[in-house]
Amino acid sequence: LEFKMSTLQQQRLIVEQLRREAAIRRINVSQAVEDIKKFISDHQRDDCLINGFHPPKNNPFREKSPCSVL
Repeated sequence: LEFKMSTLQQQRLIVEQLRREAAIRRINVSQAVEDIKKFISDHQRDDCLINGFHPPKNNPFREKSPCSVL
């Protein structure tokens, strides 16, 4: 009996999750692609991968200067 209740509860949770997913607003892929292209072109000037870092010391990936012992 406990096994059947557990299975029944699991199935109810699955159905609830599927209902939540079915209620999500969806858009066409073609519209999503256009939105992504617009976002990229609107934010291109702030993209460090395209324009680099200004000033260069803001680059968290730059090589650190080697430590020198006097």
